[in-house]
Amino acid sequence: MQRLLIANRGEIAIRIAGAALEQGIQPIGIYTPEDAESLHTTVMECLPLLNSSTYLDGAAILEIARDRQIDALHPGYGFLSESASFARQCEEAGIVFVGPSPETLELYGNKWKAIEQARELGVPSLAHRELSSSEDAGQFMEQIGGPILLKANSGGGGRGMRLVRNASDLEGAFLACKREAESSTGISLLYVEEYLEQCRHIEVQTLGDGENIYVVGLRDCSLQRRFQKMIEIAPAPFLSNEIEESLKQYALQMARAANLRSLATYEFLYQPHSNRIVFIECNPRLQVEHTVTEETKNLDLVGLQLLISSGKSIGDLEIENRKSAGFAIQLRINLERIATDGTIHPDSGAIEELTFPGGPGIRQDSHGYVGYRMPSSYDTMLGKLIIRGRDWPSTLRKARDAMKQMRVVPVGNTALLRAMLARPELEEYRVHTSFVDMHLSDLLKSAETLEAPIRRSEAATPGAEASTIASYEEFHDGLEAIRSPMAARLLHLEVSAGDYVRKGQTVAIVSAMKMENQLSSHCHGFVEKIGVNEGQELETNQIMLLIRPVEGGEESEEEVIQDLESIPDSLAKLNHRRQQILDESRPRAVAKRRKRKQRTARENLKDLCDPGSFLEYGDMAIAAQRRRHSEEELIRLSPADGLVAGLGTVNGTLFGEASARCAAMSYDYTVFAGTQGAMNHKKTDRLLQVVARLELPMVTFTEGGGGRPGEIDVPAVAGLDIHTFRQYASLSGVVPRIAIASGRCFAGNAALFGASDITIATQNATIGMGGPVMIKGGGLGNYRAEEVGPAAMQYSNGVVDILVEDEEEAVQVAKKALSYFQGELPASSSDGRMLRHCIPENRRRAYDMHRLISLLIDSESFLELRGGFGRAMITGLARINGMPLGLMANNPNCNAGAIDADAADKASRFMQLCDAHGIPLLSLCDTPGIMVGPDAESTALVRHAARMFLTSASISVPMFTIVVRRGYGLGAMAMAGGSFHSTVFTVAWPTGEFGAMGLEGEVKIGFQKELAEIQDWDAREARYQELLKEAIHRGRATNMAAYLEIDSVIDPADSRTWLIRGLKSLPPNATRTRRPMVDSW
Repeated sequence: MQRLLIANRGEIAIRIAGAALEQGIQPIGIYTPEDAESLHTTVMECLPLLNSSTYLDGAAILEIARDRQIDALHPGYGFLSESASFARQCEEAGIVFVGPSPETLELYGNKWKAIEQARELGVPSLAHRELSSSEDAGQFMEQIGGPILLKANSGGGGRGMRLVRNASDLEGAFLACKREAESSTGISLLYVEEYLEQCRHIEVQTLGDGENIYVVGLRDCSLQRRFQKMIEIAPAPFLSNEIEESLKQYALQMARAANLRSLATYEFLYQPHSNRIVFIECNPRLQVEHTVTEETKNLDLVGLQLLISSGKSIGDLEIENRKSAGFAIQLRINLERIATDGTIHPDSGAIEELTFPGGPGIRQDSHGYVGYRMPSSYDTMLGKLIIRGRDWPSTLRKARDAMKQMRVVPVGNTALLRAMLARPELEEYRVHTSFVDMHLSDLLKSAETLEAPIRRSEAATPGAEASTIASYEEFHDGLEAIRSPMAARLLHLEVSAGDYVRKGQTVAIVSAMKMENQLSSHCHGFVEKIGVNEGQELETNQIMLLIRPVEGGEESEEEVIQDLESIPDSLAKLNHRRQQILDESRPRAVAKRRKRKQRTARENLKDLCDPGSFLEYGDMAIAAQRRRHSEEELIRLSPADGLVAGLGTVNGTLFGEASARCAAMSYDYTVFAGTQGAMNHKKTDRLLQVVARLELPMVTFTEGGGGRPGEIDVPAVAGLDIHTFRQYASLSGVVPRIAIASGRCFAGNAALFGASDITIATQNATIGMGGPVMIKGGGLGNYRAEEVGPAAMQYSNGVVDILVEDEEEAVQVAKKALSYFQGELPASSSDGRMLRHCIPENRRRAYDMHRLISLLIDSESFLELRGGFGRAMITGLARINGMPLGLMANNPNCNAGAIDADAADKASRFMQLCDAHGIPLLSLCDTPGIMVGPDAESTALVRHAARMFLTSASISVPMFTIVVRRGYGLGAMAMAGGSFHSTVFTVAWPTGEFGAMGLEGEVKIGFQKELAEIQDWDAREARYQELLKEAIHRGRATNMAAYLEIDSVIDPADSRTWLIRGLKSLPPNATRTRRPMVDSW
């Protein structure tokens, strides 16, 4: 390689020339008439492109190459760098194209093909579709039910790209993308993809020799505006090793499949809160931001390109063990301004001052100089400032300091870059691709403050007052001028002299940096004069046309009303599409539900949520079976893809909207038996992200058959990489989650049911981890669905917390359950004196603990949980004086109140639930202790009973204990949080009796020898009763209080007073340690 033609301009042409000279290669450049003053024309021999040729004119460039006997050509970035046909023409002319092979460029130069390659290789990507019209984009937008991104098939730099959130903007965005794409690369093909919110833009830089691939490093390009990068960083900061490795493997997989030769950058979006990674495109060329990778790896990427193109292999380069050192930040110095609406305005005029900072670890790549005038036809980037440091904090500090030394007049974007670097979010890199756009107003205010001193200095410079705008001589009184907001080229005039225009009507379209801007009229009136021509270069503030305003131009009130009442065609189509998913449009599906004596998913959610509060997410979703059914058929077969989900309020009239916030979703059994399809899962994951971010309680109706087969639109083998179950489980301990099962609930649906905090089932429910088909498929027999896991069985074994008659009752119970996590209610209670008569005088006689509870707490406020399981323990939610309270009590009618394995598990999980959500605990103790005996020990009681001690030691919510009768041994301690002194208070009623163990057992063990020596049975029994009476007297409540082992003995009628005062004594908004999980058992 002797003579290298550089088919590019500006700073990158200078950069490539330097790398060529270092290897002894003669660089030769080219330039267009607009670039005759560019610095790259002075650092090497440069030849002009004549006859209006541009850097996209491959034929003219090859003609120069042949005339000058060029043996290699470097395309740089942009222009022809991704043109497979141009690379092939170079090869046919015997010229080495410094870049990937034509085959690789054909693959990656078309972004659609790149995404298809990713799908075939199993690399995750966004939902996407090729476009031939804006109508195609509209259909895609309806399908995904969210914002979309229109993108050019070729090129980069944010050109030919538009984010569309409203269908009404599609037509204009589509046409603008086509024009920008064609002007940038000569190719106007577009495609559309879903838009992913709140994500980072991560690049993987790779280098290949056609056989071997080397991952050079990662970069983060999230700081961008309108998809144009502003600040790039290497390596990507605050990225986990797991995510980094996944990104590298995806890039390696694709590069190997493409037999990559030379450089290519694989670009991904990474959504931190979901850990979702998606491939978006590959740039098979040198990138603008290659500098930061060079700085951290101490490599010359352009030099490596030249070596690979001259036949060297990866092994020959000896770079594979090169490790990253520190961080590097690149700042793009652009001569442009950004308006508050995001519009870019190039700075016009010559550069009056240009000073880059210097020092160790500071590099600048630029083609600017004092006196240089940037042409409006090209990118406004004047250069790049690259800062290298030993770690992220020091590199950020160094970049901030360097930008203080950077001085450019016109100022351009330097002040905005300083404002961005100053943001505190950069310290821990809490940014995303929309960060700049979201904070643009604040950033521009900061930038204005930072650039004020430079502006004053600029104003003092001789000649700085010279105006570039057109003369005012043509003005007459009352005329309004339409001016060019930037240095630009006039593409189209949308009006002619004499035309009537309305306020807000587009009158012209101008182009700067290959991005289009629409200019609108500020008033109603007639076009008086047009002073410019299409294709003309405009200066900032140049007057383009004059409008004579007219009186009464505003629309009349009647016209406005008529417009408001009319339904645009696009909205009518949307309304029709939405109507198709509603119950009214599906009478057969509704009839099937009635036949089963059940309600529809939408009816249940309507009953749950406050009127008018439900906001549905993902209602446009359909099953991922487009290759099996037409879109119209899928809309009919799979409305909302079998999942109705969204946000609303529950119990708003009781607690107010702020406390009533809630998320709710219901699987729709009328759609593929409520199974979980691909879009169904995606919708669930989206809702769970919102739930986690907003910390919303959640109610889920889980009827359905689990995973759905036949989703052939999704490239997957088993689908075991979905996030639904992990995301739902991660909400444990964060927000209360209530599940309702009615009808059949199997597999994945049952997994969500089981992972919930409170489970409610109707009498007709059958719940299991596998349905009849799976059981039969596993060779385990034939069963009807009703036999697999009937609700009565699941209630008695503890899977179901609350058993109800039907869905109507289930919804009412769910609302009541949710209320305990929402706040206080007005209180009403029974006469407390009735509590004095709840405990029988006969200490051996059982009594009804449920009645005692109902008399103690607020009327009708007890909601028992797991009432069919572990019956020796009663657990549930209640209220005292309107305040929520968790209540657990021994049940003297089961095991005499002794704690068995099931009771211990039940109490332990209940304590976790209350602790997770800050609900104080009340324990009503009447237990002879922990159950004993061979049968009890066969249930692993030692471990199960110990759970109560372990759990109570880990909770941070306050506990109150009232011993209503027996408080014996370890069982009583377990009922008081592990110790009588670990509670806020432990008190007893006068009927309380205490002992280190059951008093009868204590006497028999402690006096075993003495009793055995008494031969006469009657005498022995008399002595035993005498000793027992002494033990009872010694263990009486007042004696315990005298020794301060309990806090007091109280009148049962005063129990509510003690509890109310205890609850009101708690510190307001006390900081607690968040419980990481509420056990499912």
